[in-house]
Amino acid sequence: MADVQERRTDFGPPHYEQFLPPIIKENYGKWKYHEILKPGIMVHVSETGDKLFTIRAASPRLVCIDKIRDYCDLADKYCDGYLRFTSRHNVEFLLTKHENIEPLVADLKKLGHPIGGMGNSITSIVHTQGWVHCHSAATDASGIVKAVMDDLSEYFENMKLPGKLRIALACCLNMCGAVHCSDIAILGIHRRPPRTDHTRVKAMCEIPSVSASCPTAAIRPATVDGRASVEVIEERCMYCANCFTVCPAMPMADALNDGVSIWIGGKVCNARAEPTFSKLAIPFIPNNPPRWPEVTQAVRGLVELWASNANKYERMGEWINRIGWPKFFRMSGIEFQKEHIDDFKHAGLTYKRSTHLTF
Repeated sequence: MADVQERRTDFGPPHYEQFLPPIIKENYGKWKYHEILKPGIMVHVSETGDKLFTIRAASPRLVCIDKIRDYCDLADKYCDGYLRFTSRHNVEFLLTKHENIEPLVADLKKLGHPIGGMGNSITSIVHTQGWVHCHSAATDASGIVKAVMDDLSEYFENMKLPGKLRIALACCLNMCGAVHCSDIAILGIHRRPPRTDHTRVKAMCEIPSVSASCPTAAIRPATVDGRASVEVIEERCMYCANCFTVCPAMPMADALNDGVSIWIGGKVCNARAEPTFSKLAIPFIPNNPPRWPEVTQAVRGLVELWASNANKYERMGEWINRIGWPKFFRMSGIEFQKEHIDDFKHAGLTYKRSTHLTF
């Protein structure tokens, strides 16, 4: 048996403390308050009197090496080499010198990065892989996000909205993004079951694994034209593409029937009301690359409807719950359709979403 002192205990990621800027290490647990000085610029003040300035800039989720080098050069020039990325794809530069704020902002704007995303504004849109990488995508991710944020950039660069607005995109309902808990969610949807190539199933797939991959038991083994294959019970299919993940002979992509749905009202925070899940607003919008004008118009319409009617600090879902969903549908002009009826027996309303526990 090996000596205890020789045992390795450093497996996994390194401890986050070694990456903290010195000012944060020195003032850990001593921060007195923070405030937003102007859109995209924040200061944290310590009990010791130290100040840490944060500059938040818009950033795409998919960035090339050259762009990362640009970020690092700016961090070396103004921030002693320190920066961070937020959970919603903004890049934040951490400064200790007030005089470096305006030069850094100027250099960021030269690179095409607007400053903002703090307080009552829209932050960068968190999104999934889309057509760039994901094999089960029903729509693109970075393409729609680029188009939507180009249209809504005014709400990123200022704080004139009633409250925070978080937008997310997932390119299919497997939902690698935060669409279940965002004020506005853009969700790619398939509307047809997989097209099974029975001539290739046996050669490319493990039939028991294909059957087990389906969350609704819509796939079962079958013999087709004398070949071992599978059959899909269409009325059970939820178009999730799990089967295609384990079996390339069951593709889901369909240029005619794949598209986008819009969900609204989700949030993570516990302020004023407990966390909520998004609910369906617009069942289907066709894919129309490269700029997705219908999606962009729909999102802008929802943002401006909320901004014109919500109380201060009231999130999208909180506003809708206050006025009622029937009134929201009337105000938005969205036609109520059968897809809006939540008849799933494990409906989200029954889930415990709050961090508050009662006994």
